[in-house]
Amino acid sequence: MFEGLTEKLERSFKVLKGQGYITEINVAETVKEVRKALLDADVSYKIAKDVTNDIKEKAIGQKILTAVSPSQLMVKIVHDELAELMGGEHSEINIKGNPAVVLIAGLQGSGKTTFSAKLANFLKTKKSKNVLLVAGDVYRPAAIDQLKVLGEQVGVEVYTEEGNKNPVQIAQHAIEHAKAQNKNVVIIDTAGRLAVDEEMMDEIAKIKETVKPQETLFVVDAMTGQDAVNTAKAFNDRLDFDGVVLTKLDGDTRGGAALTIRTVVEKPIKFVGLGEKMDALDIFYPKRMADRILGMGDIVSLVEKAQEQFDAEEAAKLKKKLAKNEFNYNDFLKQIQQIKKMGSIKDLASMIPGMGKIKDEDIDDDAFKSIEAIIGSMTPEERENPKIMNGSRKRRIAMGSGNSIEEVNRLIKQFDETSKMMRMVSTGGAKKMMQMMQQAKRHR
Repeated sequence: MFEGLTEKLERSFKVLKGQGYITEINVAETVKEVRKALLDADVSYKIAKDVTNDIKEKAIGQKILTAVSPSQLMVKIVHDELAELMGGEHSEINIKGNPAVVLIAGLQGSGKTTFSAKLANFLKTKKSKNVLLVAGDVYRPAAIDQLKVLGEQVGVEVYTEEGNKNPVQIAQHAIEHAKAQNKNVVIIDTAGRLAVDEEMMDEIAKIKETVKPQETLFVVDAMTGQDAVNTAKAFNDRLDFDGVVLTKLDGDTRGGAALTIRTVVEKPIKFVGLGEKMDALDIFYPKRMADRILGMGDIVSLVEKAQEQFDAEEAAKLKKKLAKNEFNYNDFLKQIQQIKKMGSIKDLASMIPGMGKIKDEDIDDDAFKSIEAIIGSMTPEERENPKIMNGSRKRRIAMGSGNSIEEVNRLIKQFDETSKMMRMVSTGGAKKMMQMMQQAKRHR
C-alpha cells in the first residue's frame, strides 16, 4: 500500500538534506519532486498542482528552529497537506435510528457484498449492535448465496425473499422484519453493474428515497485508480451519498484514489478494506494514513489492534508463570496466535515507524507456519518443559515438522530470548532492559 508514493516522497525530501535553510530555489526543486510523486501515484494533475502550490506557499518564509532541519520541516508540511487532502479528521458512521439503515452502493466487482458482511461484523463486535444483512441484489443469484455464507461466518442473520425481484419491496420488508426482531442496524446490499447506467441509478435512488437510510456508503475498488474517483463522482451526483469505502487498498501501491476521492466528491472516506478476512476492515484516519505514506508508521492503530486481542485474565496468568520462570512453548504459541489475530504481518509491519521501507517480498505472512509446525511436532512434555530438549529430541522434531535441525535450533534460541525479555519486563526490569539496549547501541 502506497509503496511507490512513499519511496518517491522520501527521494524528494533528500533535496533539502544538509541544507541550512529554506530558499525559493531548494523548495521549488523539492515541490517539483513531490508533484511528480503525486502524479505517479495516479493523482490528477489539477489536484497535484494545487496541493504542491499550497506546500510551496507554506514552506517559503518559514522560520527554521535550531532543533528542526529544513527537510524535517518539509516532511511536516507535506504530512499536514496530505492529511488535509484526505479529509483532515476522521468521520464516524451514522448508526442512530431504530433501526439505523445503512445502504450500500457501488459497481459490480467493487467488493460491496464482502464489505456489507465486514461492516456487519464490525458493528456487531466493536459496537455491540444487533445487525440484519439484506440481500438486495436480485439480479445475481451468486450475490445472495455469497451474502448467506458470509453472514453465517460472522454470525449475522441474512434477510432474503425467494422469487421477489423488487429490491425496493425487499428493503421495506427487511426493515419491518428488523423491527419485529429487535435488530438495531439494517445493512442493505444492492445490485451493481459493470458500468454506471441510468437503470441502476434509478433503482438505487428509489431504494434510498423509500427507506430513507441514515447512512449511504459508496464502495469502490481502490485499485481502479482514477476511474474510482470518476465513478464516485457519477454516483454522488445522483445519490448524494454520505461516505466512501475503499476496498483492496492493500493491493494498491500507488494510492491515488485514497488521496483524491475526498477532494472530488467532498465526502469523507469512512472505511478501508485491507484483506479478505471478515475482520480486515479499518476506520479511515487521514492523519494516520499520512503517517504511513511518509514512512512514519501508525503506532496508534497498532496499539488499538493489540488492545482488541488483549486478554487480562490470560495476561495475569502469564505474568505469574514468567515470575516463576515457567514460560513454555504452549505460552509461546499462544502469543504467536494473538499476533496473527491482529491481522496481516505486512499490514502490521507498515504501522511500525521505518518498517514501511521494507519491501513486501521481505515480509512473509506465512512466517509463523514453520514455528507452529515445530512446536506441533513436540510432545506435550517437551512443550511444558523446555529444559528437557536435547539433540535426539531436536532431530525427531525436525523430521516430524519437515524442518532442518538449524531451524529447530533457531526457534529454541528465539524462544529463550523472548522468555528472557518478557521475564525482565514482567518483573520490573524494564529500566534495566532500556539500559542494556542503550549500551548495545553505544557499542555498535
